[in-house]
Amino acid sequence: MASLTTEQHPPDDRPPTIRDVARLAQVSLGTASKALNGSGKLRAETRLRVQTVASELGFRPNEWALSLHRRRTFTIGLISTDSFGRFSIPVLAGIEHALKEANISVFLCNAADDPELERRHLEALLAKRVDGIIITSRRTDPRPPIAADRTRVPVVYAYAQTSHQHSWQILPDDQSGGKLATEHLIQTGRQRIVHVTGPDSFLAVRQRAEGFRQAMRAARLPLPARSVLMGAWSENWGHVAVAKLLRVRARFDAVFCGSDQIARGCADALREAGISVPNQVAIVGYDNWEIIAAATRPPLTTVDMNLQELGGQAGKILIGLIDGQKPAETILVPPRLIVRASCGSFSRATGDTDKR
Repeated sequence: MASLTTEQHPPDDRPPTIRDVARLAQVSLGTASKALNGSGKLRAETRLRVQTVASELGFRPNEWALSLHRRRTFTIGLISTDSFGRFSIPVLAGIEHALKEANISVFLCNAADDPELERRHLEALLAKRVDGIIITSRRTDPRPPIAADRTRVPVVYAYAQTSHQHSWQILPDDQSGGKLATEHLIQTGRQRIVHVTGPDSFLAVRQRAEGFRQAMRAARLPLPARSVLMGAWSENWGHVAVAKLLRVRARFDAVFCGSDQIARGCADALREAGISVPNQVAIVGYDNWEIIAAATRPPLTTVDMNLQELGGQAGKILIGLIDGQKPAETILVPPRLIVRASCGSFSRATGDTDKR
């Protein structure tokens, strides 16, 4: 088909309309509409002629009208309360990867732990007629449900959960993560292991500590009163915790830390005390925050929560819900262990290893 002449184009002062497409493709308005929205029974050459004219004109279909026709907008809303982005960014990357394959776009809203702001974001997303909503957070503790009775669209909680019945939620398996880290230390020959972690108010802290205790009990290793020390999510708490252990002359040959920041503080404090890591004390962290893990001396063995995989599963579950499927309501994503030098079982010939 020949290219359009200058005279055939609509005036520069207005965007092309579907009437322009129909006129220049020499078809009816209804035929042009069917050709552009993929409906109806048309000859292949007619559909191609209309689409070619639309492309050359730079015509953009009215997405609102198309959404009414298809009963879908191919958009979803993502509401996050993680203002730091440490956990929500990899979750978002996984969500976008899953939705990209389904040609679905994401509207990202940051609620910043503000219920009123979250409500306004919800109203705006519903006004845009999104096909579904994903809620994510910076911690996995149960939160109030989003107004599920008012959304009338599927809602999935990713790295977040609610006690509302029949909610779909995808979470990291923190109890398995605590068990995985501790079992690895036991397999490397460590027998006097302590767990230095974050505040007891976090569900993840309690779950990782339970995984630690399970692994220790299964190996019939001692669990003295000071085997679990809870404090702040900070390097400073790692320093303080090691100082406490040394002050009471606790006997330990390994430390499983509830975060990479805590682990880095522990490693620094042990080195300052003249204790070799990992020769005398092995260390395993949590989160696989690479900027921390790689900069720790020695580089840090750590548990990776597979947050990008978690986000990908959340996206696929939401697509299934939109299509009328009913997947499992709660899914736990298994972690993996990234082995580096701090635990004493690292091979420089092979580099970082992934242990599920």
